[in-house]
Amino acid sequence: MAFREVSVNEIREVLRVWLGVAGLPAPGYRTIAAHCGVDRKTVRRYVEAAQAAGLRRSDDVSAIDDGLVGAVAEAVRPARLNGHGAAWEQLVAFEEQIRAWVAGKGEQRPLTVTKIHTLLARQGCVVPYRTLHRFASERCGFGRKDTTVRVADGDPGIECQIDFGYLGMLTDATDGRRRRVHALIFTAVYSRHMFVWLSYSQTLAAVIAGAQAAWAFFGGVFAVLIPDNLKPVIAAADALNPRFTQGWLDYAAHAGFLTDPARVRSPKDKPRVERVVQHVRRNFWDGETFTSLDAAQQAAATWCARTAGSRIHGTTCARPLEVFTAEEAPVLLPAPGAYDVPVFKQVKVHKDFHAEVGKALYSLPEQWIGTTLDVRADSELVKFYHRGTLVKSIPANAQGGAAPTATICPSTRPGTHCGTCPR
Repeated sequence: MAFREVSVNEIREVLRVWLGVAGLPAPGYRTIAAHCGVDRKTVRRYVEAAQAAGLRRSDDVSAIDDGLVGAVAEAVRPARLNGHGAAWEQLVAFEEQIRAWVAGKGEQRPLTVTKIHTLLARQGCVVPYRTLHRFASERCGFGRKDTTVRVADGDPGIECQIDFGYLGMLTDATDGRRRRVHALIFTAVYSRHMFVWLSYSQTLAAVIAGAQAAWAFFGGVFAVLIPDNLKPVIAAADALNPRFTQGWLDYAAHAGFLTDPARVRSPKDKPRVERVVQHVRRNFWDGETFTSLDAAQQAAATWCARTAGSRIHGTTCARPLEVFTAEEAPVLLPAPGAYDVPVFKQVKVHKDFHAEVGKALYSLPEQWIGTTLDVRADSELVKFYHRGTLVKSIPANAQGGAAPTATICPSTRPGTHCGTCPR
């Protein structure tokens, strides 16, 4: 695993799970680490830093604000000027040798990291094994081993499996274009009740729009979502340590559910959805002619409620809608309100004190000139972060141009002028 900078959303997710969310009991460090894809000791550091900053386990998730997250990020960040410690710098001198050992040559087979660790020690280079493993993986081409994860069914209202599946082509009467139609299918694990959301694209906005429509259809939110390795959801797929996209973590915190992704190319991890994709294609889509995506979506919602929900399921031998209404609907979490899909990006603060986000300029304090900041921007607010610490929050400027702020402009200095401000 390569060295990672402290993530705002990672800290927020760990603390959110530690408080106990989605109606589930507050878990231990090991459970939190397995869910969030971080080491158990990392979870402990985050929690202890948050407790030192005033967070208590009896608090509500609203207590996890930007100030608390910034304090935790500042407390747990190691003092490393270039992102690496002394052991890493010691390995740089042996990089070519390590690369040769990893690749192998001729009759010399590739060596394991354990063997490389031993050979380096003989040459006087004694470093921690985990540091060597990270170095070999990041700079010398060392690969990862396959990993596995155990999957178990949940109780009523707990798990919902989701996946995109290709349905077919649709000629939209509004513009005459022939488009590919994908189905985002939500299947309740316990009752097998389902909801189908149709989309032309497979973007984060499409997934979130489908999720919002699903919560309205079901009347609430499931505690745990089990998605396939969708690119809008999973930034780096891994059986034990998946890395979620910033946008998905932000939406999960908004809706209040946890995410437990399936393994790559492992349909047995979510067989209910894999089989349902074929069922939806054959029993809903095939043989139908729709004039628009909206018309197809209305037909899909009706089909889910009246046809798919009323059939006798082959596995449960019960009607999914009846089981869902009786046992799952009463225990679902409340449906969330409208969600403003944000944009996450990195921007550099220029010499004129401004950074550009969404074709609009935002003024920042002088100390950040030349610094690259992380940005979370929605239609109402733009937040700038530096290594997990909130630098500034500014109302969004939808019209473009320079956003008015209280920051001192460089044009106030003698002999200088800011191109975005009047003389």
